[in-house]
Amino acid sequence: MDLSSAGRRGDARDRLLARLLEAFGGVLPSPDLSLREIASRTGTSHALLRYHFGSLSGVLAAMLTAQRSRDNEELARAAGTGAFPDLVTAIWRAYSRPEHLSRVRGFFHVVGLAAYNPAEFAEFIDSLDDLTRMLASVAERDGLEPADAMTTAIVVIAAIRGLLLRKVLEPALNSEAALERILRMCETQTRHGYGVGP
Repeated sequence: MDLSSAGRRGDARDRLLARLLEAFGGVLPSPDLSLREIASRTGTSHALLRYHFGSLSGVLAAMLTAQRSRDNEELARAAGTGAFPDLVTAIWRAYSRPEHLSRVRGFFHVVGLAAYNPAEFAEFIDSLDDLTRMLASVAERDGLEPADAMTTAIVVIAAIRGLLLRKVLEPALNSEAALERILRMCETQTRHGYGVGP
């Protein structure tokens, strides 16, 4: 394939992805839907979806990656000059809203598939650290050394994702106490790790 045809295929894929996102809004399609049903709702063909995304799982992964990228852009703007705990709270509030529940379920569905076949979900896997890097950047801005900032961000994102999984599996569970514990840990890190003195 020459570069011009590769570029055209990429443009066509991007346009199709935009149609998928528009058709489903902020919701991720259920994995119970078929490619034909998704194609019908999008006004395209299942063959075209298969050509550009490979499978239903590929469609879900591409949509989820794009949705999360948009979320992260909004979170980055919201972070502004706020401190690390402010961004942690914003992340939790954004993803724990009831209208995001289908996407949270979809996230864990795609993560499970990616665990078995990482090569097929490379773009999705590459995007998983975007939020972690954003948090680490804010932690550095707040005074942590780069390695400590990254470690703290990794732990916080893992905790948030764990809480979201519990929320999916046990919707009635109140996760606010666990979030408060995460924030207290962040405050402790601020006092002891950001170089603000004893």
